[in-house]
Amino acid sequence: MANNDQPPSPTVAPADGRLGILCVGLGAVTTTLIAGVELAKRGEGDLVGSLAEMGTIRIGKRTDDNVPRIRDFVPLAALDQIVFGAWDPYPDDAYTAASRAGVLDQARHLEGIADALRAIQPMPAAFDPSYVKRLEGTNVMASTDKRSMLDQIKADIAAFRDENLCDRLVMIWCASTEVYIEPGPTHADLASFEAAIDANDPSIAPSMLYAYAALQEGVPFANGAPNLAVDTPVLRTYAEEHGVPICGKDFKTGQTMIKTVLGPMLKARMLGLNGWYSTNILGNRDGEVLDDPENFKTKEQSKLGVLEDVLEPSRFPALYGDIYHKVRINYYPPRGDNKEGWDNIDLFGWLGYPMQLKVDFLCRDSILAAPLALDLCLFMDLAQRSGLGGIQEWLSFYFKSPQVAPGLYPEHDLFIQLTKLKNTLRWIQGEDPLTHLGMDYYYLSD
Repeated sequence: MANNDQPPSPTVAPADGRLGILCVGLGAVTTTLIAGVELAKRGEGDLVGSLAEMGTIRIGKRTDDNVPRIRDFVPLAALDQIVFGAWDPYPDDAYTAASRAGVLDQARHLEGIADALRAIQPMPAAFDPSYVKRLEGTNVMASTDKRSMLDQIKADIAAFRDENLCDRLVMIWCASTEVYIEPGPTHADLASFEAAIDANDPSIAPSMLYAYAALQEGVPFANGAPNLAVDTPVLRTYAEEHGVPICGKDFKTGQTMIKTVLGPMLKARMLGLNGWYSTNILGNRDGEVLDDPENFKTKEQSKLGVLEDVLEPSRFPALYGDIYHKVRINYYPPRGDNKEGWDNIDLFGWLGYPMQLKVDFLCRDSILAAPLALDLCLFMDLAQRSGLGGIQEWLSFYFKSPQVAPGLYPEHDLFIQLTKLKNTLRWIQGEDPLTHLGMDYYYLSD
Protein backbone atom coordinates (compact mmCIF):
# COMPACT_ATOMS: atom_id res chain seq x y z
CA MET A 1 0.00 0.00 0.00
CA ALA A 2 1.02 3.59 -0.65
CA ASN A 3 1.16 6.29 1.98
CA ASN A 4 -1.87 6.60 4.26
CA ASP A 5 -2.92 3.04 3.32
CA GLN A 6 -4.19 4.21 -0.03
CA PRO A 7 -4.43 1.80 -2.91
CA PRO A 8 -1.95 2.53 -5.69
CA SER A 9 -3.02 5.12 -8.20
CA PRO A 10 -4.50 3.67 -11.39
CA THR A 11 -3.11 3.86 -14.90
CA VAL A 12 -5.40 6.21 -16.81
CA ALA A 13 -6.03 5.59 -20.49
CA PRO A 14 -5.93 8.76 -22.61
CA ALA A 15 -9.15 10.54 -23.56
CA ASP A 16 -8.55 9.98 -27.27
CA GLY A 17 -11.35 9.84 -29.80
CA ARG A 18 -15.08 10.54 -29.56
CA LEU A 19 -17.17 10.31 -26.41
CA GLY A 20 -20.84 9.57 -26.99
CA ILE A 21 -23.24 10.78 -24.30
CA LEU A 22 -26.51 8.87 -24.36
CA CYS A 23 -29.25 10.68 -22.47
CA VAL A 24 -32.43 9.00 -21.34
CA GLY A 25 -34.89 11.82 -21.84
CA LEU A 26 -34.70 14.76 -24.25
CA GLY A 27 -36.49 17.30 -22.10
CA ALA A 28 -35.42 20.52 -20.43
CA VAL A 29 -32.29 19.20 -18.69
CA THR A 30 -30.90 17.32 -21.67
CA THR A 31 -31.56 20.05 -24.23
CA THR A 32 -30.04 22.65 -21.90
CA LEU A 33 -26.98 20.41 -21.51
CA ILE A 34 -26.62 19.85 -25.27
CA ALA A 35 -27.13 23.52 -26.13
CA GLY A 36 -24.55 24.62 -23.57
CA VAL A 37 -21.92 22.21 -24.89
CA GLU A 38 -22.63 23.17 -28.50
CA LEU A 39 -22.34 26.88 -27.66
CA ALA A 40 -19.11 26.27 -25.73
CA LYS A 41 -17.65 24.44 -28.73
CA ARG A 42 -18.16 27.66 -30.67
CA GLY A 43 -16.76 29.87 -27.91
CA GLU A 44 -20.19 31.39 -27.34
CA GLY A 45 -21.09 30.18 -23.87
CA ASP A 46 -19.58 29.88 -20.40
CA LEU A 47 -20.33 26.59 -18.69
CA VAL A 48 -21.00 28.20 -15.32
CA GLY A 49 -21.73 25.62 -12.64
CA SER A 50 -19.47 22.97 -14.13
CA LEU A 51 -16.70 22.01 -11.73
CA ALA A 52 -14.97 19.99 -14.44
CA GLU A 53 -14.83 22.93 -16.83
CA MET A 54 -14.41 25.93 -14.53
CA GLY A 55 -13.13 24.53 -11.24
CA THR A 56 -9.56 24.39 -9.94
CA ILE A 57 -7.69 21.98 -7.70
CA ARG A 58 -4.83 22.73 -5.30
CA ILE A 59 -1.78 20.48 -5.49
CA GLY A 60 0.69 20.48 -2.59
CA LYS A 61 1.11 23.26 -0.03
CA ARG A 62 -0.62 26.61 -0.05
CA THR A 63 2.81 28.18 -0.46
CA ASP A 64 3.41 26.24 -3.68
CA ASP A 65 0.68 28.22 -5.46
CA ASN A 66 0.00 25.21 -7.69
CA VAL A 67 -3.69 25.47 -8.49
CA PRO A 68 -4.43 24.20 -12.00
CA ARG A 69 -7.84 23.96 -13.57
CA ILE A 70 -9.34 20.51 -13.08
CA ARG A 71 -9.59 20.10 -16.85
CA ASP A 72 -5.85 20.74 -17.15
CA PHE A 73 -5.02 18.41 -14.24
CA VAL A 74 -6.90 15.24 -15.22
CA PRO A 75 -7.38 13.96 -18.79
CA LEU A 76 -11.03 14.71 -19.55
CA ALA A 77 -12.77 14.25 -22.86
CA ALA A 78 -12.57 17.37 -25.03
CA LEU A 79 -15.88 19.13 -25.59
CA ASP A 80 -15.40 19.12 -29.36
CA GLN A 81 -15.15 15.31 -29.23
CA ILE A 82 -18.55 14.88 -27.56
CA VAL A 83 -21.59 13.68 -29.53
CA PHE A 84 -25.10 13.32 -28.09
CA GLY A 85 -27.89 10.83 -28.49
CA ALA A 86 -31.15 10.42 -26.62
CA TRP A 87 -34.32 8.45 -26.09
CA ASP A 88 -37.62 10.21 -25.43
CA PRO A 89 -41.31 9.30 -25.63
CA TYR A 90 -41.95 12.58 -27.50
CA PRO A 91 -40.77 12.71 -31.14
CA ASP A 92 -39.46 16.31 -31.08
CA ASP A 93 -35.85 16.89 -32.11
CA ALA A 94 -33.54 18.67 -29.66
CA TYR A 95 -34.25 22.12 -31.17
CA THR A 96 -38.02 21.70 -30.94
CA ALA A 97 -37.75 20.17 -27.47
CA ALA A 98 -35.50 23.02 -26.26
CA SER A 99 -37.91 25.59 -27.69
CA ARG A 100 -40.83 23.89 -25.99
CA ALA A 101 -39.00 23.71 -22.67
CA GLY A 102 -38.50 27.48 -22.70
CA VAL A 103 -35.32 27.41 -20.61
CA LEU A 104 -32.96 29.13 -23.06
CA ASP A 105 -33.44 32.36 -24.99
CA GLN A 106 -34.52 31.52 -28.52
CA ALA A 107 -32.60 34.24 -30.35
CA ARG A 108 -29.55 34.38 -28.11
CA HIS A 109 -28.88 30.69 -27.52
CA LEU A 110 -30.91 28.43 -29.79
CA GLU A 111 -31.05 29.90 -33.29
CA GLY A 112 -27.28 29.89 -33.84
CA ILE A 113 -27.04 26.17 -33.09
CA ALA A 114 -30.39 25.17 -34.58
CA ASP A 115 -28.85 22.84 -37.17
CA ALA A 116 -26.85 20.93 -34.54
CA LEU A 117 -29.92 20.60 -32.32
CA ARG A 118 -32.25 19.55 -35.15
CA ALA A 119 -29.81 16.77 -36.04
CA ILE A 120 -30.47 15.09 -32.68
CA GLN A 121 -33.60 13.00 -33.17
CA PRO A 122 -34.73 10.97 -30.17
CA MET A 123 -34.79 7.20 -30.42
CA PRO A 124 -38.11 5.58 -29.44
CA ALA A 125 -38.21 5.26 -25.67
CA ALA A 126 -38.63 2.17 -23.52
CA PHE A 127 -41.73 3.68 -22.00
CA ASP A 128 -44.58 2.40 -19.86
CA PRO A 129 -47.09 5.02 -18.65
CA SER A 130 -47.80 3.01 -15.50
CA TYR A 131 -44.39 4.17 -14.18
CA VAL A 132 -44.79 7.85 -15.14
CA LYS A 133 -48.46 8.64 -14.73
CA ARG A 134 -48.70 12.12 -16.22
CA LEU A 135 -46.90 11.52 -19.51
CA GLU A 136 -48.15 10.14 -22.79
CA GLY A 137 -45.84 9.73 -25.74
CA THR A 138 -46.01 8.50 -29.32
CA ASN A 139 -42.26 7.97 -29.82
CA VAL A 140 -42.14 4.69 -27.97
CA MET A 141 -40.90 1.20 -28.69
CA ALA A 142 -43.34 -1.04 -30.48
CA SER A 143 -43.39 -3.59 -27.68
CA THR A 144 -43.84 -3.08 -23.94
CA ASP A 145 -42.43 -6.55 -23.33
CA LYS A 146 -39.52 -5.94 -20.99
CA ARG A 147 -37.14 -8.39 -22.67
CA SER A 148 -37.88 -6.84 -26.05
CA MET A 149 -37.29 -3.34 -24.68
CA LEU A 150 -33.99 -4.42 -23.09
CA ASP A 151 -32.80 -5.93 -26.36
CA GLN A 152 -33.82 -2.81 -28.28
CA ILE A 153 -31.93 -0.51 -25.90
CA LYS A 154 -28.80 -2.60 -26.39
CA ALA A 155 -29.29 -2.49 -30.16
CA ASP A 156 -29.71 1.30 -29.98
CA ILE A 157 -26.48 1.64 -28.01
CA ALA A 158 -24.54 -0.44 -30.53
CA ALA A 159 -26.04 1.42 -33.50
CA PHE A 160 -25.28 4.83 -31.98
CA ARG A 161 -21.69 3.80 -31.24
CA ASP A 162 -21.16 2.62 -34.82
CA GLU A 163 -22.98 5.42 -36.62
CA ASN A 164 -21.22 8.17 -34.66
CA LEU A 165 -17.79 6.50 -34.64
CA CYS A 166 -17.64 6.67 -30.84
CA ASP A 167 -14.63 5.32 -29.01
CA ARG A 168 -16.39 5.45 -25.65
CA LEU A 169 -19.90 5.93 -24.31
CA VAL A 170 -21.60 7.02 -21.11
CA MET A 171 -25.33 6.93 -20.32
CA ILE A 172 -27.13 9.35 -18.03
CA TRP A 173 -30.75 9.33 -16.88
CA CYS A 174 -32.23 12.82 -17.33
CA ALA A 175 -35.83 11.63 -17.66
CA SER A 176 -38.76 11.80 -15.26
CA THR A 177 -39.12 10.33 -11.81
CA GLU A 178 -40.77 6.92 -11.82
CA VAL A 179 -43.31 5.64 -9.30
CA TYR A 180 -41.92 4.43 -6.00
CA ILE A 181 -40.56 0.87 -6.01
CA GLU A 182 -39.17 -0.92 -2.97
CA PRO A 183 -36.14 -3.16 -3.56
CA GLY A 184 -37.28 -6.75 -3.33
CA PRO A 185 -36.48 -10.37 -4.21
CA THR A 186 -36.46 -9.68 -7.95
CA HIS A 187 -33.53 -7.26 -7.45
CA ALA A 188 -31.46 -9.59 -5.27
CA ASP A 189 -29.51 -11.63 -7.81
CA LEU A 190 -29.07 -12.03 -11.55
CA ALA A 191 -31.20 -15.15 -11.92
CA SER A 192 -34.16 -13.50 -10.14
CA PHE A 193 -33.70 -10.27 -12.09
CA GLU A 194 -33.56 -12.05 -15.46
CA ALA A 195 -36.62 -14.13 -14.58
CA ALA A 196 -38.52 -10.98 -13.57
CA ILE A 197 -37.68 -9.36 -16.91
CA ASP A 198 -39.04 -12.39 -18.79
CA ALA A 199 -42.15 -12.40 -16.62
CA ASN A 200 -42.76 -8.66 -17.20
CA ASP A 201 -42.74 -8.22 -13.45
CA PRO A 202 -43.87 -4.69 -12.45
CA SER A 203 -40.89 -4.43 -10.07
CA ILE A 204 -38.66 -4.03 -13.15
CA ALA A 205 -39.02 -0.40 -14.16
CA PRO A 206 -37.82 1.08 -17.47
CA SER A 207 -34.92 2.83 -15.70
CA MET A 208 -33.63 -0.59 -14.63
CA LEU A 209 -33.75 -1.81 -18.23
CA TYR A 210 -31.68 1.18 -19.40
CA ALA A 211 -29.20 0.66 -16.57
CA TYR A 212 -28.89 -3.07 -17.23
CA ALA A 213 -28.50 -2.54 -20.96
CA ALA A 214 -25.74 0.01 -20.34
CA LEU A 215 -23.87 -2.34 -18.02
CA GLN A 216 -24.18 -5.24 -20.45
CA GLU A 217 -22.68 -3.02 -23.15
CA GLY A 218 -19.87 -1.83 -20.86
CA VAL A 219 -21.26 1.71 -20.67
CA PRO A 220 -21.00 3.73 -17.41
CA PHE A 221 -24.42 4.70 -16.03
CA ALA A 222 -25.31 7.81 -13.98
CA ASN A 223 -28.79 8.20 -12.51
CA GLY A 224 -30.07 11.76 -12.29
CA ALA A 225 -33.48 10.81 -10.84
CA PRO A 226 -34.49 9.18 -7.53
CA ASN A 227 -35.53 5.95 -9.30
CA LEU A 228 -33.92 2.73 -8.11
CA ALA A 229 -32.47 2.16 -11.60
CA VAL A 230 -28.95 0.84 -10.93
CA ASP A 231 -29.22 1.09 -7.13
CA THR A 232 -30.14 -2.54 -6.51
CA PRO A 233 -28.02 -5.43 -5.21
CA VAL A 234 -28.06 -7.25 -8.54
CA LEU A 235 -26.93 -4.29 -10.65
CA ARG A 236 -24.41 -3.08 -8.10
CA THR A 237 -22.85 -6.54 -8.13
CA TYR A 238 -22.98 -6.74 -11.92
CA ALA A 239 -21.25 -3.35 -12.25
CA GLU A 240 -18.52 -4.36 -9.81
CA GLU A 241 -17.89 -7.75 -11.43
CA HIS A 242 -17.75 -6.28 -14.94
CA GLY A 243 -15.79 -3.15 -14.02
CA VAL A 244 -18.40 -0.62 -15.17
CA PRO A 245 -18.79 2.65 -13.21
CA ILE A 246 -22.21 3.51 -11.76
CA CYS A 247 -23.44 6.41 -9.66
CA GLY A 248 -26.61 8.12 -8.49
CA LYS A 249 -29.11 9.14 -7.54
CA ASP A 250 -31.13 12.30 -8.17
CA PHE A 251 -29.33 15.48 -9.27
CA LYS A 252 -28.67 17.80 -6.32
CA THR A 253 -29.87 21.08 -7.78
CA GLY A 254 -31.89 23.56 -5.72
CA GLN A 255 -33.44 23.01 -2.33
CA THR A 256 -31.43 19.93 -1.38
CA MET A 257 -28.21 21.74 -2.27
CA ILE A 258 -29.23 24.37 0.28
CA LYS A 259 -29.89 21.65 2.89
CA THR A 260 -26.47 20.07 2.36
CA VAL A 261 -24.91 23.45 3.21
CA LEU A 262 -27.17 24.69 6.02
CA GLY A 263 -27.63 21.30 7.70
CA PRO A 264 -23.87 20.81 8.24
CA MET A 265 -23.64 24.41 9.45
CA LEU A 266 -26.19 23.72 12.22
CA LYS A 267 -24.38 20.55 13.22
CA ALA A 268 -20.94 22.19 13.13
CA ARG A 269 -22.16 24.89 15.54
CA MET A 270 -24.17 22.41 17.67
CA LEU A 271 -27.36 24.38 17.09
CA GLY A 272 -30.61 22.50 17.60
CA LEU A 273 -33.41 21.98 15.09
CA ASN A 274 -37.13 21.68 15.77
CA GLY A 275 -38.48 21.65 12.25
CA TRP A 276 -37.70 22.20 8.58
CA TYR A 277 -40.52 22.90 6.17
CA SER A 278 -39.70 22.90 2.45
CA THR A 279 -42.01 23.57 -0.45
CA ASN A 280 -41.39 24.04 -4.16
CA ILE A 281 -43.34 25.35 -7.10
CA LEU A 282 -42.33 24.56 -10.66
CA GLY A 283 -44.09 24.19 -13.97
CA ASN A 284 -41.90 22.03 -16.20
CA ARG A 285 -42.40 18.40 -17.22
CA ASP A 286 -40.71 17.28 -14.00
CA GLY A 287 -43.21 19.27 -11.97
CA GLU A 288 -46.12 17.77 -13.89
CA VAL A 289 -44.89 14.22 -13.26
CA LEU A 290 -44.26 14.91 -9.58
CA ASP A 291 -47.82 16.16 -9.24
CA ASP A 292 -48.81 12.49 -9.15
CA PRO A 293 -48.59 11.11 -5.58
CA GLU A 294 -46.86 7.84 -6.58
CA ASN A 295 -44.12 9.66 -8.48
CA PHE A 296 -43.77 12.28 -5.74
CA LYS A 297 -43.21 9.52 -3.15
CA THR A 298 -40.03 8.50 -4.97
CA LYS A 299 -38.76 12.09 -4.92
CA GLU A 300 -39.85 12.58 -1.31
CA GLN A 301 -37.77 9.62 -0.15
CA SER A 302 -34.73 11.12 -1.85
CA LYS A 303 -35.25 14.53 -0.26
CA LEU A 304 -36.24 13.46 3.23
CA GLY A 305 -33.17 11.34 3.92
CA VAL A 306 -30.71 14.23 3.72
CA LEU A 307 -31.26 15.84 7.11
CA GLU A 308 -31.28 12.61 9.08
CA ASP A 309 -28.01 11.48 7.52
CA VAL A 310 -26.37 14.87 8.06
CA LEU A 311 -27.59 15.58 11.60
CA GLU A 312 -27.39 12.04 13.07
CA PRO A 313 -30.26 12.36 15.57
CA SER A 314 -29.27 9.10 17.28
CA ARG A 315 -25.94 10.67 18.27
CA PHE A 316 -27.41 14.07 19.18
CA PRO A 317 -30.93 13.38 20.48
CA ALA A 318 -31.13 16.62 22.45
CA LEU A 319 -30.48 18.64 19.30
CA TYR A 320 -32.04 16.60 16.49
CA GLY A 321 -34.07 13.83 18.09
CA ASP A 322 -37.48 15.31 17.40
CA ILE A 323 -37.34 17.12 14.04
CA TYR A 324 -40.50 17.75 12.05
CA HIS A 325 -39.38 17.58 8.42
CA LYS A 326 -41.91 18.27 5.69
CA VAL A 327 -41.32 18.45 1.92
CA ARG A 328 -43.85 19.59 -0.68
CA ILE A 329 -43.65 19.98 -4.47
CA ASN A 330 -46.48 21.81 -6.24
CA TYR A 331 -47.02 21.88 -9.98
CA TYR A 332 -47.59 25.45 -11.12
CA PRO A 333 -47.48 25.74 -14.95
CA PRO A 334 -46.97 29.54 -15.21
CA ARG A 335 -43.55 29.22 -13.56
CA GLY A 336 -42.18 26.76 -16.15
CA ASP A 337 -38.56 25.80 -15.45
CA ASN A 338 -38.12 28.72 -13.04
CA LYS A 339 -38.51 26.90 -9.76
CA GLU A 340 -39.04 28.59 -6.41
CA GLY A 341 -38.06 26.79 -3.23
CA TRP A 342 -39.09 28.09 0.21
CA ASP A 343 -37.53 26.82 3.40
CA ASN A 344 -38.71 27.69 6.91
CA ILE A 345 -36.21 26.46 9.50
CA ASP A 346 -37.02 26.52 13.21
CA LEU A 347 -33.83 26.19 15.21
CA PHE A 348 -32.70 26.81 18.76
CA GLY A 349 -29.51 27.85 20.49
CA TRP A 350 -28.04 28.56 23.91
CA LEU A 351 -30.41 27.49 26.71
CA GLY A 352 -32.98 26.43 24.11
CA TYR A 353 -33.89 29.91 22.87
CA PRO A 354 -35.70 29.71 19.49
CA MET A 355 -34.58 31.27 16.23
CA GLN A 356 -35.73 31.10 12.63
CA LEU A 357 -33.99 30.96 9.29
CA LYS A 358 -35.95 31.50 6.06
CA VAL A 359 -34.68 30.90 2.54
CA ASP A 360 -36.43 31.76 -0.71
CA PHE A 361 -34.42 30.35 -3.62
CA LEU A 362 -35.67 31.50 -7.02
CA CYS A 363 -33.67 29.17 -9.18
CA ARG A 364 -33.74 27.68 -12.67
CA ASP A 365 -34.04 23.93 -12.49
CA SER A 366 -32.33 22.94 -15.73
CA ILE A 367 -29.70 25.68 -15.50
CA LEU A 368 -28.57 24.06 -12.24
CA ALA A 369 -28.92 20.46 -13.49
CA ALA A 370 -27.15 20.77 -16.87
CA PRO A 371 -23.62 21.39 -15.46
CA LEU A 372 -24.08 18.48 -13.06
CA ALA A 373 -24.97 16.21 -15.97
CA LEU A 374 -21.92 17.35 -17.95
CA ASP A 375 -19.55 16.83 -15.01
CA LEU A 376 -20.95 13.38 -14.32
CA CYS A 377 -20.48 12.30 -17.93
CA LEU A 378 -16.89 13.60 -18.03
CA PHE A 379 -15.96 12.10 -14.66
CA MET A 380 -17.67 8.76 -15.35
CA ASP A 381 -15.69 8.51 -18.56
CA LEU A 382 -12.55 9.28 -16.54
CA ALA A 383 -13.50 6.56 -14.05
CA GLN A 384 -13.93 4.04 -16.86
CA ARG A 385 -10.54 4.93 -18.33
CA SER A 386 -9.03 4.62 -14.84
CA GLY A 387 -10.36 1.10 -14.35
CA LEU A 388 -12.76 2.12 -11.56
CA GLY A 389 -15.82 -0.13 -11.74
CA GLY A 390 -18.88 -0.27 -9.51
CA ILE A 391 -20.15 2.55 -7.27
CA GLN A 392 -18.34 5.89 -7.69
CA GLU A 393 -18.98 7.33 -4.24
CA TRP A 394 -16.55 10.17 -4.95
CA LEU A 395 -19.28 11.63 -7.18
CA SER A 396 -21.73 11.97 -4.25
CA PHE A 397 -21.25 15.74 -4.61
CA TYR A 398 -23.78 15.68 -7.45
CA PHE A 399 -26.66 13.75 -5.86
CA LYS A 400 -29.49 14.16 -3.36
CA SER A 401 -29.31 10.50 -2.38
CA PRO A 402 -25.75 9.34 -3.06
CA GLN A 403 -25.21 5.70 -3.86
CA VAL A 404 -22.88 3.99 -1.39
CA ALA A 405 -21.65 0.49 -0.69
CA PRO A 406 -23.85 -1.70 1.55
CA GLY A 407 -23.25 -0.96 5.23
CA LEU A 408 -22.11 2.63 4.65
CA TYR A 409 -24.15 5.74 5.32
CA PRO A 410 -24.11 8.40 2.61
CA GLU A 411 -22.09 11.55 3.17
CA HIS A 412 -24.27 14.58 2.46
CA ASP A 413 -22.12 17.51 3.62
CA LEU A 414 -21.46 19.39 0.38
CA PHE A 415 -17.95 20.42 1.34
CA ILE A 416 -16.89 16.99 2.58
CA GLN A 417 -18.24 15.66 -0.72
CA LEU A 418 -16.18 18.23 -2.62
CA THR A 419 -13.04 17.30 -0.66
CA LYS A 420 -13.66 13.63 -1.43
CA LEU A 421 -14.09 14.38 -5.14
CA LYS A 422 -10.92 16.45 -5.39
CA ASN A 423 -8.87 13.99 -3.32
CA THR A 424 -9.99 11.23 -5.67
CA LEU A 425 -8.75 13.26 -8.63
CA ARG A 426 -5.44 13.81 -6.81
CA TRP A 427 -5.18 10.07 -6.16
CA ILE A 428 -5.93 9.22 -9.79
CA GLN A 429 -3.06 11.48 -10.82
CA GLY A 430 -0.65 10.15 -8.19
CA GLU A 431 -0.72 13.25 -5.98
CA ASP A 432 -1.11 13.35 -2.19
CA PRO A 433 -4.57 14.08 -0.77
CA LEU A 434 -5.15 17.32 1.06
CA THR A 435 -5.92 16.98 4.76
CA HIS A 436 -5.84 20.70 5.55
CA LEU A 437 -3.97 19.88 8.77
CA GLY A 438 -1.46 22.64 8.08
CA MET A 439 0.89 21.80 10.96
CA ASP A 440 3.88 21.64 8.65
CA TYR A 441 3.70 25.41 8.26
CA TYR A 442 4.39 25.86 11.97
CA TYR A 443 6.14 22.88 13.55
CA LEU A 444 7.64 20.63 10.90
CA SER A 445 10.69 21.25 8.81
CA ASP A 446 11.08 20.13 5.19
